[in-house]
Amino acid sequence: MSVEINVRDIDLLRKFQKLTPYYSSVTERTRSTNFAETQHSATWSLCSLEARTRLNELGLPYGRKSKTIGPPHVEFAQRDYLRGLIDADGSVGFTGKGFPFVSLTTASTDTGAYLCSYAKQVTGAERLLKRNTRDNIYNVFYTMETAQNLAAHLYYPGCLSLERKQTAADSFANWARPGGMRAAYTQRRWNEREDRVLLELNSPQAAAEALGRTAQSCNLRAWRLRTGQVPMPSDQ
Repeated sequence: MSVEINVRDIDLLRKFQKLTPYYSSVTERTRSTNFAETQHSATWSLCSLEARTRLNELGLPYGRKSKTIGPPHVEFAQRDYLRGLIDADGSVGFTGKGFPFVSLTTASTDTGAYLCSYAKQVTGAERLLKRNTRDNIYNVFYTMETAQNLAAHLYYPGCLSLERKQTAADSFANWARPGGMRAAYTQRRWNEREDRVLLELNSPQAAAEALGRTAQSCNLRAWRLRTGQVPMPSDQ
């Protein structure tokens, strides 16, 4: 098993090496890639059969895994695991307009769903998981106060992480919503009466007009009711 990253982050791999109770190595190489004529990288390699077998038993697939990988099959340190995903395949920083953001790009439905579920518990923000049309992958994006709260939770002091993403997460603490910008949106919870109306009308547009909600919100709620993600009203 190997992990290859930019050589500027080699210290993180050396920490992996110290924490792993099996022999492993950290090496460097320079090569030409599609992204740079000269790419200087560092690779952490773990060859122990016992170690690789244990990782596989915990849920890490062999071979190509971008579409099939998901959270471990046993109890695990959830926020540390998720921070590792953001470090590897995500972004932490500021948008062109100066708003803090945290995002993750993944081809795995299980991984995307896990982030959405966990972030909702931490921040209350809900995201609809949907593949983009260009690459057929998921781009899960959080910004402003939601990003602030999520980054502060994931990148706590002294955690094991990429230094530049830790620095970016720490810088979120200095951000404040610009004066004059309307307050952050607070989600309005659905109740059984609204669920009944939505089901009886059987039309997101008609339900939106009757309930004072958006058609998109009604369509999403109807889908969750149909797929069993939320319970049906007691009289249905």
